[in-house]
This record gives sequence, structure tokens and C-alpha cells, in this order.
Amino acid sequence: MLSLTTGLAPLVLAGLLGWTGAVKLFSRGTAQQAPKTALARMLRSSERATTVLRATGAGELLIAAGLLLVPANPVPGAAAAVLGAGFLGYLGYGRAVAPESSCGCSASEDTPITWRAFARAAVVLIGGATVAVAQGTWWPVVSERPAGALAFLAGAAAVLVALSADLDRWWLLPLRRTRLRVFGHPLLGTATGQVPVAASVELLENSLAWQAAAPVVRSALLDHWEDDGWRILQYSGVYGDRENARPVAVVFALDATAGRDTGDDPIVRVSYVDADSGEAVAVDELRAAPSRRILPMAG
Repeated sequence: MLSLTTGLAPLVLAGLLGWTGAVKLFSRGTAQQAPKTALARMLRSSERATTVLRATGAGELLIAAGLLLVPANPVPGAAAAVLGAGFLGYLGYGRAVAPESSCGCSASEDTPITWRAFARAAVVLIGGATVAVAQGTWWPVVSERPAGALAFLAGAAAVLVALSADLDRWWLLPLRRTRLRVFGHPLLGTATGQVPVAASVELLENSLAWQAAAPVVRSALLDHWEDDGWRILQYSGVYGDRENARPVAVVFALDATAGRDTGDDPIVRVSYVDADSGEAVAVDELRAAPSRRILPMAG
């Protein structure tokens, strides 16, 4: 297995670098994606970032060609290792100063930098070092062990695809859609009719009862239980103002079988219980609850 790995490492690296290099160098999307990358922030220019991305793509293609044609020469492997180390440093910088930016690794992904980008850069670094040290050729391995070589390359390709966020639309999204078709949406209930609590919370927070109680509520969901066909959702709140402010438990009750797929708006009951005395609070007393100021939108 070790000989198979070291022998076919040039092919795997050549495929990865050839693909990412071609996309960076020839794709029209490079200029469109450059402003979204951490590289544009580093260079303070989208135009310079585009130029660097295309130059990097050209370098990747040259290294890929060297790995394919002269894998026994240590130069292509060493160059790939240096490139992988550079990628890791760049990703660390981008993650630190612009975590919302994309890395531009393939010039076609606009997702933020995640562990997958680091893992792919590590593959380039380790693979390049392995090729430089082994200084072997890949064609004898393919000719002598074709079945093993095919299985190894297929597995390596699957790993690289899983580490490439821009390819998610080809395999991960269809897989998620299939899972939803088979098992159903998590907020649409289950085959047994049991509605998830998250679905009940969503229905509640879109109801008129929630809008009426919103000035009092001061927490997220604290507790929930079911009683005689009702789902009880408990929140904490405050009524009164300033020195007269008192804590209160806000309790909502709605049909335990109501979900997004039931159609009609659910009936919601609301109760307020003084947190100190445990006595019910009259609705008239709640009119003294201070309304929450709406924060201005940035922009």
C-alpha cells in the first residue's frame, strides 16, 4: 500500500493542481471572485488579486505538468510542497483578518475559509514532500497493478472532491435533497405525527399571540412539555418599569400536533406567572411593560 501511495502521489497532485490552476488561469469567474477573497484585502486591490490568482494558476499548471512528465525529478514535488506551505500561511492570514472572505483556492468558490481549505493545502504540502523524497515514476505502478491503482485514484478523487467546497453543488446538495425526500424536513414532523419542538417555536414566533407578548418576553425558550394534547413553551420575561420591574414566567400553549404542514394558524394560549409569588399576573398589569426599542439597521 505504501508503494502504491508514493507511486501514484504525482498523479493525484497533478490532477488537483491541474484543475485548480486551469480554473484560476482560464476561468472568467476569476475576476468576479477576486474581490471576495482574502487576497484582495491583503493586496488592497481586486485587480492585483486577480493578477496574482492567474499567476498562481499558471504556476500550478507548470507544477502539474512536471509531476506528470518528470515525477522522478525532485523539483516538481518540492515546488508543490512549497506551494502547499504558502497556501497554509495564506489561509491562516485570511482566517485571522477576513474570516468571512473566501480563499480563492479554485477561483470559483465564494464560501468562507473552513477546515476543508486547510486540509486540501496540507494534502498539497505532504504530497509534494512525498513525491520529492520518493523520486519515483507513476506509470510502472499503473501498468503492474491496474486494479489497485484505479481503486486508489478513485478514493483519492473522492477525498479531494469532499475537501472542495465549490463542488458541493454537484454531490452534497443533491445528497441533502435526497435525505429530505426520504426522511422528511425536520420541521415538518415525523411519520409518527410527533412535531419537533423547533416547529412549534417557529409557529409561535410567527403568531399574533407572540407579537402581543413580545414586549414582556426577555429570553429564548427555557422549557417545554406536553399536557393533554397541548405543547407548553416557557419563557422568562419582565413586567413593570424601572424600580417596579418584576420577573415573570411567560407560558404559551398550542396544539402539540400543529406544524408547518397543518395549514391553519394554531390556537395559542398565553399565561403570565409572577416568578416570585407564583401567582398569575393580570393582563392589565402587563400594559406597564416597557416596549423594546428597535435597533437601527447598519448600512
